[in-house]
Amino acid sequence: ACRSVSQVPVAEGKSVQQTVELLARRLEALGADKQGTFGVDCETYHTAAALGTQGQTGKLMYVMHNSEYPLSCFALFENGPCLVADANFDTLMVKLKGFFQNAKANKIESRGTRYQYCDFLVKLGTVTMGPSARGISVEVEYCPCVIANDCWNLLMEFMQSFMGSHTPGVPSVFGSKHDSAYSPADTMVQYMELFNKIRKQQQVPVAGIR
Repeated sequence: ACRSVSQVPVAEGKSVQQTVELLARRLEALGADKQGTFGVDCETYHTAAALGTQGQTGKLMYVMHNSEYPLSCFALFENGPCLVADANFDTLMVKLKGFFQNAKANKIESRGTRYQYCDFLVKLGTVTMGPSARGISVEVEYCPCVIANDCWNLLMEFMQSFMGSHTPGVPSVFGSKHDSAYSPADTMVQYMELFNKIRKQQQVPVAGIR
């Protein structure tokens, strides 16, 4: 099934949680039903060899999990391949600590509620780093279709019904798929891009804060 993963900005004068509740109310007003919870997490690893080399940036690898795929673990490089492995991959990463070092402070995750509406599945998530909420993720899945280009217009029309002006553009992974089947790895690439965007937003100093 094809999925779009995007960020929704916090509504003016509202908190992250209040904005999530606002989106949930809009979905429920459409007739969507709650269907349990979901979680996606992402840990960052640096290539250890480059850490001792001055002036060089080590390559980053992201190790991710998604509650929709409980038996899988995803390892992604930025702009690179996505490896889909079984859940024991986490144990392997511990053994590879001489090559990959876990940047524990960079762990980021999105957790929230799943909603079903006709052929659509929506996951509203609160994105957290450490103890604080950093943003809002919205994943929308059109279940009957596996060819991204065939269903983008339908996805967009549905997203507009509850996201309004914050409806996203076509995900970059859709552009590279053409007429090939959408895969779980494509979803994880979208989450990786979203998490990195939220991380970078946190690094920008906000003027006027005392």
